[in-house]
Amino acid sequence: MPIEDASDHSTVQPAKSHTDRRNFLCSTAAASTFAAMTVPSMVHSEEATKKQTINLGIVGCGGRGSGAINDSLSINEGIKLVAAADLYADKNERLKSTLTRRHPEKIALEENKMYTGLDGYKKVLEDPDVDVVLLTTSPGFRPYHILEAVEAGKHVFAEKPSCVDPAGYQICLKAHELAEKNGTSIVTGTQYRRQVNYVGAVDKIRSGMIGDIVSATSRYCSTGIWYKNRTEGMSDTEYQLNNWMHFIWLSGDQITEQAVHNIDTMNWVMGSAPISAYGSGGRFTRPDDSEMWDNMEIDYMYPGDRNLSFMCRQVPGTRGDNSNVIYGTEANCHIGAGSTGSRIVDRNGKELWSMKGSIADAYKQEHKDLIDAVRSNQPIVELKQTAESSLTAVMGRMAAYTGQLVSWDFASKESTLDLFPKELAWDGKRPAGEYAIPGKTKLV
Repeated sequence: MPIEDASDHSTVQPAKSHTDRRNFLCSTAAASTFAAMTVPSMVHSEEATKKQTINLGIVGCGGRGSGAINDSLSINEGIKLVAAADLYADKNERLKSTLTRRHPEKIALEENKMYTGLDGYKKVLEDPDVDVVLLTTSPGFRPYHILEAVEAGKHVFAEKPSCVDPAGYQICLKAHELAEKNGTSIVTGTQYRRQVNYVGAVDKIRSGMIGDIVSATSRYCSTGIWYKNRTEGMSDTEYQLNNWMHFIWLSGDQITEQAVHNIDTMNWVMGSAPISAYGSGGRFTRPDDSEMWDNMEIDYMYPGDRNLSFMCRQVPGTRGDNSNVIYGTEANCHIGAGSTGSRIVDRNGKELWSMKGSIADAYKQEHKDLIDAVRSNQPIVELKQTAESSLTAVMGRMAAYTGQLVSWDFASKESTLDLFPKELAWDGKRPAGEYAIPGKTKLV
């Protein structure tokens, strides 16, 4: 599957494969056919809770995937990795080699269960030995993989963001509803919701320590991001999959792929998605064929006339800032990214409360919660909240790209924006990168 730290794979070719949108969009009839061919999802869930060992499969074995599976293996006992899929065979082999050194007793990954190509993920989902699947490919595939995993009766860990367009959001809602019906879990990679200083800050805000929320600011500003050059022999599809960050159908741009962490935090603090988004931004340092912008500045309006001033930026040589400030009638709450910690100060600058937290612990906690939920047969299904945060990011991108005011109702109910290719062949052609221009790019 698409990988997080793609490198030059021109000498290692995956199995040729072809897929189209019909393989991802499963109608009720298709879902019924799939269920008839496999173990019913509820039965699969109940059987998993009785097993002494819970078996994991992973789809996407790059940097993000290897980090996620390592976190799960590090914090959980009684689990084994038994299946893996990636676009490239060497990614599977590298993952197996690294994890075998770190967790030799937890790796049972045989050669015949390491799959390649665009359709390799299907083999993991069809494997009756797999109880939990980790979905860590580039984000454009996420909603379709999640839905198919739920239909296959798997418990799911899905990295953020959960969608990059309104069409993917609707698929996530279907998957969330089906998982609740099936009794299977979906835990998402929004680790801040499990980081103690974030939880503590939200609890203090809820208890009234800062008074009523008036407004907020949030920034995810950093230097540049990686870019992968095209190598000889790469098709358009292979090149875009390897350089996925720079193509919006795969990444959703920085605001969706990266800054969604801060947006998710603010939706959590505010207690809902925003009502509208209005913003701007631009590009001046990206490579010529990149579709990404360098920066976006979005005003999100939340219920209660509460405004979030949001900014994200990736420009080399600039000052970084990754922080959230919530302004209340009585005090302000500062929530820093990473392991910076949280604090509340009154109008005179006196500290009223503070708490430290470890992002490394939070990364592991999300995987512990998932395995605990499987073992206790008490499913956690949190896809909807992450899908709402992902769509909030998408809504901001839509507003900036078009120069229009975009409402939540439009983005969540009316928009027909669907970025995923109607057909996708490994050796196929893809349109060249084209970046958005406000006033020219239309709101769809």
